Amino acid sequence: MTKSKEDILRLIDEAGVRYIRLCFTDILGKIKGMSITRSEIEQVLDEGQGFDGSSVEGFARIEESDLMAMPDPVTFRVIPWEIAGEKVATMFCDIQNPDGTPYEGDPRWVLKRNLNRLEEKGWTFYVGPEIEYFYFENENSTVALDKAGYFDYGTVDVGTRVRKETVRALEHMGIPVECSHHEVAPSQHEIDLKYQEGLVMADFAQLYKFVVKEVAMDNKLYATFMPKPIFGENGSGMHCHMSLFNKDKNLFFDKKGRYNLSEIGQQFTAGILNHIKEFTLVTNQWVNSYKRLVPGYEAPVYVSWGRRNRSSMVRVPMYRVGKEQATRIELRSPDPAANPYLAFACMLSAGLKGIEQGYTLPEPVEENIFNMSRSEKEGLAIDVLPNSLENAVNAFEQSEFVRGTLGDHIFEKLIANKRIEWDAYRMHVGGYETDKYLPML
Repeated sequence: MTKSKEDILRLIDEAGVRYIRLCFTDILGKIKGMSITRSEIEQVLDEGQGFDGSSVEGFARIEESDLMAMPDPVTFRVIPWEIAGEKVATMFCDIQNPDGTPYEGDPRWVLKRNLNRLEEKGWTFYVGPEIEYFYFENENSTVALDKAGYFDYGTVDVGTRVRKETVRALEHMGIPVECSHHEVAPSQHEIDLKYQEGLVMADFAQLYKFVVKEVAMDNKLYATFMPKPIFGENGSGMHCHMSLFNKDKNLFFDKKGRYNLSEIGQQFTAGILNHIKEFTLVTNQWVNSYKRLVPGYEAPVYVSWGRRNRSSMVRVPMYRVGKEQATRIELRSPDPAANPYLAFACMLSAGLKGIEQGYTLPEPVEENIFNMSRSEKEGLAIDVLPNSLENAVNAFEQSEFVRGTLGDHIFEKLIANKRIEWDAYRMHVGGYETDKYLPML
């Protein structure tokens, strides 16, 4: 819903807000920002807030450091708890150059630029992520708070109570929640947000992670979106459900199409399958991400699609009569530590390329791929995702498709950042090595 400057000022005064956080996101998905007072907000809404971008990861060089944060009024929300005894609101900003043009290092702009490709068609891109996370006692512990499993429920369980409190806070901020539940691993949880237009959902995903962590901290717990915090247990994913609409018409549904998928739906899915290896660095951007992407723990590593098959990377949920609007595809490889703006941009761009180039969707794979032999996988031409951050960077760096999607600035900055991360990891001597090799060598 559109909000005017006058609407924002009225909401601020009605809620007794004293400080407004102006937020934006760096290339790694970290929320950055600054707080301004009620007395400053009128001018900032008109002119933006200047800041030095030279120390923000992936932003400007020192000689090009002057940037402007322009608040997006639609994103205004009051945080449903006091901070240092004061009411605080938050708004996401678009980052601009001093001349008012969009700053190419802003991940939010990257997503908006890709969404703009849909405007001339009159289409809308919807996303519904399933964002998983763990609760621990503190940031230095991975001791589980419970012994529960998938969909287990206990009213006295501390994790369940904190999760419910988090849902209440999200709804208070106007972020619709579909459901919440315990996940497969001990101390692992999931809160599913109701699907939204792509940019709205990227903003919501950032607020979701902020609220999950803040509510946990308020309850003297630590919430983490680390993809694989516990060896031998399932990691945390961010399965992303996607669909395209033309007004009220779901463009992925065709009652007479193969698998009830329209030609557009099939081509979009084929685009994801064709380009996923190239943008895996975006959807799985940390060294730890590739500890999750291994066979046997439900995380998909094989480039394939199916309907009931959860070992496939892309799943197309079975069509139910009367539920045509729910037709969608589910990409299961991303993890919750990804930058949602860049991840959604790559997913959309890959799907659109599939449509524009008329990609052909291969046959579905409904067997458990984890149980297949190498020759069986080769016979079905099943490819595999990169198995390390280094290999993901290599695939990413060679992709003109991804460069075009993200733009030169973010493309090159992300490569440089991730090569530094891989080198630091490669040179680190960890506990596994000292435990295994020190006694024997």
